[in-house]
Amino acid sequence: MSIHTVIEEEEEYSWREVNLPSLIPVIHEPELERETGERRRGRDVLIAIDHGPKSKHAFDWAIAHFCRLADTIHLVHAVTSLENQIVYEATRELMEKLQVEAFQVAMVKTVARIVEGDCGKAICKEAERLKPVAVVMGTRGRSLIKSVLQGSVTEYCFHNCKSAPIIVVPGKDAGEESVI
Repeated sequence: MSIHTVIEEEEEYSWREVNLPSLIPVIHEPELERETGERRRGRDVLIAIDHGPKSKHAFDWAIAHFCRLADTIHLVHAVTSLENQIVYEATRELMEKLQVEAFQVAMVKTVARIVEGDCGKAICKEAERLKPVAVVMGTRGRSLIKSVLQGSVTEYCFHNCKSAPIIVVPGKDAGEESVI
């Protein structure tokens, strides 16, 4: 187990890489012949995930409507402690399933990282580190009053993430029954 810690602006920031299996074949250059420039190199897309259905819906939307061939999606999950092996294993299994699904649907590469700390701050720090083309996240669908009183990870990221645009994917109940 390798936990990395960095102190930034008097604040400790820790993460743990998730080693996903290399079962997915690499896309070779001939398949990318028609692509040029940024499309050939691919883009980095950060997708904030947790174990809930709104997060899965945002992931499904991103791979179906936003990601394209040669992109790399970065799955980020924030936890309160990196020492909890049960949470790590459950999250690793989820990330492995999402990795396979991302390749099957959009033929994209997946990188995964579990970060420790406040969810909103951790997602913004990962966005600052990666400089992705977008941060995709779901919303819990709280009312405006509850969101203002209790705070919202999505709202925090929307106001504080300065290195990438935030794409907020509303829940299924907001419209379309399924994105795939």
